[in-house]
Amino acid sequence: MKKSLTLLLVATAFVACKKEEPKEIVDMSVTYPETKKVDTLDTYFGEQIQDPYRWLEDDRSAETEAWVKAQNEVTFGYLEKIPFRKELKERMEKLWNYEKISAPFKEGNYTYFYKNDGLQNQSVLYRKNEAGKEEIFLDPNTFSKDGTTSLGGVNFSKDGSLVAYAISEGGSDWRKVVVLNAETKEIIGDTIVDIKFSGVSWYKNEGFYYSSYDKPKGSELSAKTDQHKLYFHKLGTSQKEDQLIFGQNEKRRYVGGYVTEDENYLIISGSNSTSGNELYYKDLVKNGPIVNIVNNFDSDNGVIDNIGTKFYLSTNYNAPNQRVVTFDLSNPKQANWVDFIPETENVLSISTGSNYIFAKYIKDAVSYIKQYDYDGKLVRDIELPGIGSAGGFGGRKEDATLYFSFTNYTTPGTIYSFDPKSGESVVYQKPNVDFKSEDYESKQIFYTSKDGTKIPMIITYKKGIELNGKNPTMLYGYGGFNISLTPSFSIANAVWLENGGVYAVANLRGGGEYGKKWHDAGTQMQKQNVFDDFIAAAEYLIKEKYTTSDYLAISGRSNGGLLVGATMTQRPDLIKVALPGVGVLDMLRYHTFTAGAGWAYDYGTSEQSKEMFDYLKAYSPVHNVKAGTKYPATLVMTGDHDDRVVPAHSFKFAAELQAKQTGDNPVLIRIDVNAGHGAGKSVSAIIQEHVDMQVFTLYNMGVRELKE
Repeated sequence: MKKSLTLLLVATAFVACKKEEPKEIVDMSVTYPETKKVDTLDTYFGEQIQDPYRWLEDDRSAETEAWVKAQNEVTFGYLEKIPFRKELKERMEKLWNYEKISAPFKEGNYTYFYKNDGLQNQSVLYRKNEAGKEEIFLDPNTFSKDGTTSLGGVNFSKDGSLVAYAISEGGSDWRKVVVLNAETKEIIGDTIVDIKFSGVSWYKNEGFYYSSYDKPKGSELSAKTDQHKLYFHKLGTSQKEDQLIFGQNEKRRYVGGYVTEDENYLIISGSNSTSGNELYYKDLVKNGPIVNIVNNFDSDNGVIDNIGTKFYLSTNYNAPNQRVVTFDLSNPKQANWVDFIPETENVLSISTGSNYIFAKYIKDAVSYIKQYDYDGKLVRDIELPGIGSAGGFGGRKEDATLYFSFTNYTTPGTIYSFDPKSGESVVYQKPNVDFKSEDYESKQIFYTSKDGTKIPMIITYKKGIELNGKNPTMLYGYGGFNISLTPSFSIANAVWLENGGVYAVANLRGGGEYGKKWHDAGTQMQKQNVFDDFIAAAEYLIKEKYTTSDYLAISGRSNGGLLVGATMTQRPDLIKVALPGVGVLDMLRYHTFTAGAGWAYDYGTSEQSKEMFDYLKAYSPVHNVKAGTKYPATLVMTGDHDDRVVPAHSFKFAAELQAKQTGDNPVLIRIDVNAGHGAGKSVSAIIQEHVDMQVFTLYNMGVRELKE
């Protein structure tokens, strides 16, 4: 039975008009497409769980395709009626339309850089020769007419004469790799196919290492993939002859291999989840055996460089906030590691370049940087342009100049060149954005979560804001997988701010802002901490009168989509609008799709134990939509080619909400066709998605026209 939602709203309600002028009435009634229910039962530890929308998991069926089409017709029909949708899109396109240039990098006889003229769907890879003559090297905009085929990565051989570039079609994580003669741009050999979750690492000019899974027998977009393998492709041979290096006898969900800068060693990482990895090396000069360095999954470990047999490693082994250690290959085991940069109270990440090591710290979600030499001597604390996020400081040993970027919520990302000998930095590329940054400010506060834990949050708004509880407010969060949310500028957020919005980002437990302990405090049987932190952030914004529940939206993507789904089902009264994007929403079955089993460190699985099953069932968004409940206005977002968090999560959640929603708030699902989890998405598609999120949010908060 179809369910209708009727909303007859006055489009000019907030606009002064003469009495004789009739008010335009817009019919915003929604009739949801019918979503059939099929009896499907699963049994967990003796308890039966119904899954009536299981059929939507079949991404290859005509029925699912028809459902997607019907849902999109309703959703876009609704969005197209919002009177200021076109106006907001025009403003966002105007702000987005500025030249964007990446930091340059030297390969062989050329200097390469990415550039986007403004609204190009994909950035173009250019190069200059030593005389300064510029030319296009790779233009992904020519890969497909609609901009849905993107450049997934570009890797040069050490001398810069060869390049392997990856392409992604329709946003899929599956890649194809094409090899070129970099000088002539002629294709060399066959296209390598079916590569997933992999870089490309050259060994001399002989070939390269890459990782992939066996192609699944079912749908390549949703079938389980859990045995990753490392291969070596020799130029001039077919892919079927590629040498299997690692992963045949050792079943690992994620395997990576890369060659050291001196091309003497192959480093191999193997893991079964997104946290913790084994480490191995192979002497390529002697063609030696694969030798183990770390034989467990209890810590995160990565080789950052080597000088001969002396290796430099970043690790959180006995150091939750990370440290750098050294060891010699004659005694590589953990017991022989020596501190090089000891652990501090702040989280550390590392880059190298120009024969220096750069220690990049996060303190309360903002950056500061220290520069070391290879003897462990502190060279300097690097002065940054302000308070925000800095990234970069990477390059080869022979590079005389390095580059870094700096940004925060009100400062567009600016690239600086950096002289590592003098420590001086100068602006290399400053974007010309039509946004008055000086009119806005950010404030970091610390609020108290349910259990008393202090949580940082950065709130951004126009200077002179009136704290009257009526400001449209977007609260964003993630809270998982050791990922840190640090300040960064966004054109979409700039448009939100221009229209009187407040933008707040909470640094929840489960993230990486305070190291492994902070991450672990938001995993498995402590996952509810993340939702409690987010709910407390919303309550703080309301208490301090930035907003009220009538003007509060929550947003998040992927694991953040789970965050939104759990929050809106636990506290539907707290918010007006919910925007779950590409979310992990069926917590009982997430691990049965693609590489989802690798997320078990954060989530646990429903098969793990009865206690874990009960815990997951208690917050799984799909399983906690209750009939007779008034849920917020909701715009679920996904892509039909998302093979990381399969769209079935979003399909099932939307179907449950549409069937059980009470009241006038619309529940819609926006499904990008020929799009994936987000990487490589065309600029036009990104802009339209942000526009639709904002107009849906503002309209359901009662806004009927944009700010002047």
